[in-house]
Amino acid sequence: MPIYEYRCASCGHQQEFLQKVSDAPLTICTQCGKTAFSKMVTAAGFQLKGSGWYATDFKNSGAKPAAKPAASPAKSGEASTPEPKPAAEPKGNGEKKAAPPAQG
Repeated sequence: MPIYEYRCASCGHQQEFLQKVSDAPLTICTQCGKTAFSKMVTAAGFQLKGSGWYATDFKNSGAKPAAKPAASPAKSGEASTPEPKPAAEPKGNGEKKAAPPAQG
């Protein structure tokens, strides 16, 4: 349930109330009893931080991410570059066989 803040236009009293969205707004001031109570427009009491919740957040079915190896500290002013990986070798002896001639 949201928290609504009200202010009395007559005496200036401010108060917060926990109400359902479907509840009627309050009109009678709890301090002076006059019908000058009105709902105020205020900022939300929470902040959304981070990247959010997406379907992709749980794609690995709860498996923990692999630990990253500790990187050696780079000298200031130098950009660290990853080491190149060797090219993958083809399976077998590397020779391609020609397709048999079509008969017909």
